[in-house]
Amino acid sequence: MAPADPGNGALPRAVLWDMDGTLLDSEKLWDVAMAELAVRLGAVMTVELRQSTLGNSMVGAMTKLFDAAGVPEAQRDLDGQAHWLRGRVAELFADGIPWRPGADAALRTIAAAGIPMVLVTNTERDLTERALPTIGKHRFAHTLCGDEVAEGKPAPDLYLAAARAAGVPPADCLAIEDSPTGAAAAGAAGCPTLVVPSDADVPQAPGRTFRESLVGLDEAAVSDAWRRGRAGHAAVGD
Repeated sequence: MAPADPGNGALPRAVLWDMDGTLLDSEKLWDVAMAELAVRLGAVMTVELRQSTLGNSMVGAMTKLFDAAGVPEAQRDLDGQAHWLRGRVAELFADGIPWRPGADAALRTIAAAGIPMVLVTNTERDLTERALPTIGKHRFAHTLCGDEVAEGKPAPDLYLAAARAAGVPPADCLAIEDSPTGAAAAGAAGCPTLVVPSDADVPQAPGRTFRESLVGLDEAAVSDAWRRGRAGHAAVGD
């Protein structure tokens, strides 16, 4: 079958993929490292605290841990503790990173449709490069990381930069996300968003379409999510 024409109005002109929790089941590895860091800081890693950090930038996640541990501002060694966390996550990544269900096949489906893809992750570049061999860097026209923009998710910077890199307006892209933070970032940038929740519930909002899993994702589902997302954003603007 010939690839679909992304410019024919039926499909998005670019698909912008989140990584952790969306393509890779790496949040479980981050769970281990974050829980260990909480112990180092004297905090208890509750379910609520962990969910509040999902999809956050390094600074955002670390700040929430320092807050939970009651560490005074003047005593917060952000650089030192972040260095420890990066090293621990790198150790866990080295043992292998599992895929989210249906993610590999979904990437192949979208590539076969001729739609350019961009990886859009709050994870910093060094750790992203450790994960890319699993996903396949060659699959993406561009990869953008949280330490390469002024503000990571939930700010729109990453998604705006991804749309620019793809050379298309945000409304012509489909973002695929799993977390409240990531979905907020995509929505703030004006991207229709397909939400496939993993470890945290994502609230309903204009421009968002929900799916339980990436298993069975096909061109029709991609088209439907993009069209419904555009309509949702347009309705808010009316």
